[in-house]
Amino acid sequence: MQFSDLSLIEPIQKALAEEGYTTPTPIQQQAIPILLGRRDLLGCAQTGTGKTAAFAIPILQLLNEERSKSAGGPRRIKTLVLTPTRELAIQIDESFAAYGRHLNLRHAVIFGGVSQHSQVNAIKAGLDILIATPGRLLDLMNQGFINLRDVQFFVLDEADRMLDMGFIHDVKKVIAKLPERRQSLFFSATMPTDVAKLADTILHNPAKVEVTPVSSTADTIQQAMYFVSKEDKRKLLVHILDDQRIKSALVFARTKHGADKVVKDLVRVGIKAEAIHGNKSQNARQRALSNFKTRETRVLVATDIAARGIDVDELSHVINYELPNIPETYVHRIGRTGRAGNDGIALSFCDAEETEFLRDIHKLIGKQVPVIDEHPYVLDIDTTKVNPAPPQRQGRNGGGNRQGNARPQNGNGRMSSASSGNGQNRSNSGRPNSSGNGNSFRSEGTKGGQARNGSSQGRQRNGSEQRPSRGTGNSRFTNFGSSDKNY
Repeated sequence: MQFSDLSLIEPIQKALAEEGYTTPTPIQQQAIPILLGRRDLLGCAQTGTGKTAAFAIPILQLLNEERSKSAGGPRRIKTLVLTPTRELAIQIDESFAAYGRHLNLRHAVIFGGVSQHSQVNAIKAGLDILIATPGRLLDLMNQGFINLRDVQFFVLDEADRMLDMGFIHDVKKVIAKLPERRQSLFFSATMPTDVAKLADTILHNPAKVEVTPVSSTADTIQQAMYFVSKEDKRKLLVHILDDQRIKSALVFARTKHGADKVVKDLVRVGIKAEAIHGNKSQNARQRALSNFKTRETRVLVATDIAARGIDVDELSHVINYELPNIPETYVHRIGRTGRAGNDGIALSFCDAEETEFLRDIHKLIGKQVPVIDEHPYVLDIDTTKVNPAPPQRQGRNGGGNRQGNARPQNGNGRMSSASSGNGQNRSNSGRPNSSGNGNSFRSEGTKGGQARNGSSQGRQRNGSEQRPSRGTGNSRFTNFGSSDKNY
């Protein structure tokens, strides 16, 4: 299917062509016809699936139809998009601008942390589309600058994050001011009970679109875990970033203070890095994000709340400096890479205090993250504490490793850094290996040390088939089957 098959008007098709869009993603294929048919929609889709375009494109087309009926009339807010973070709000506003560049529609974005003056002026000038975060929206509503009585399309985006951030009461206050007759769209990466209850209060006989299993990780993302002490995480991060083929990396820290500390550590050794979190001014946040997108800054260190709206083309690496204590957050984090059909790499550090978090992550995603067990700062951890028991056990091999359906790679949750039988010698600081196996990983034993030879040095599951590579035409890797990757 092509975008030209979705009954879109010519100005939108022209804009999509200018953006380089030809083939819609699965959620776009399903959602756009439903929304053009003016049905409510419940969308369960993980980050990076293209859901912004899935709702922005049909809304623009429907608004254009409405606007053509009252050309020259006053502009009142007909569409409200509610989203949890400033970064995501700005990103959505940019998407409406891109897809609607050839339409006579006005849009604006409002959020807290900056002066309201320019935002109020945009509202007074008349708007068709308003993208907002809850706090600033309610503030301007209470001041009398915003009235939602004319809203025809309401989008609640990233609903699960709204609840995580404590916005539920603000969201309900906004909903109470909306007209009952409207088309509502509800998007969430995960669908826990509280989110489902909220959806029931907003939607009327919705169509449901679920493009991936709940809380799953994208197949385009190669994952790996490093066991390392808390004190050695800084050194391990520098060790990994010594590979200059890693052109850009988004690093997640659990706290604002922790993010700033990671940046200081990286800058101290000559790695250009910036932090983005809630304590930064809006200008500083936007400057850091812009520098990261243009690759003037190599490493962006972020907290979860600040990073939700980060969308960087061909981001190759996400690094969890600290594991999140909420397993769903792991899915959101690594979803920053491997987007739009590209391949990505997600590396995570786990210290002794985080093993419970890792166990919860394994349980949520339904598989075990392969472990790099050879690097300069290995922390010895009993993997039985982090790997849920497989549903069925089919006996043990000679090495004592269980051979169960839930066991990845070699049956014990770890991945050897040695390449088996391919004769390719390459030392690459713990990044995924391209020796014909998209899921294998390699690591140096010591920094700058000798690469291991092609013989089997590590534990491997006997008789397992190597999975074919996942290289694609728009992949950031030149060839999964070659001896080098273009990181």
